[in-house]
Amino acid sequence: MAPVMDAAEMNAFLGKVFLEVAGEFHVEEVSEDTVTLRLFVQDRHLRPGGTVSGPAMFSLADVTAYMVTLAQIGPRALAVTTNCSIDFMRKPAAGVDLIGKGRLLKLGKQLSVSDVLIYSEGMEKPVARASLTYAIPPQGVDLPS
Repeated sequence: MAPVMDAAEMNAFLGKVFLEVAGEFHVEEVSEDTVTLRLFVQDRHLRPGGTVSGPAMFSLADVTAYMVTLAQIGPRALAVTTNCSIDFMRKPAAGVDLIGKGRLLKLGKQLSVSDVLIYSEGMEKPVARASLTYAIPPQGVDLPS
């Protein structure tokens, strides 16, 4: 199914509805069932030892799954995470952005299921893998425009 939102629309939506992460994430690419998202890694995302923290990687996985869902259903602010499982597999490179590559596995009327691979920019192998489920609000139930 063709996406109903492009990268520019998704970035504008994030900046309007989720001010707490404005400027932290950037949707780079949207295709039929995938979204690529960048986390601009900053000092606040690092943990002792100079690696990106687990919570920062979880945030990237979560926002990527959200965006891959919205790419198909449109700007629905009240879609929420109902489940997440994440495997941290490798230490990300220090001082570089993280890239989330999300793939929509199933889209139903009430739930979406997606997989997200997280890469440290410049590394070939993923540093983390997450599986997420999102609950989709009923049609017509969302924040006012």
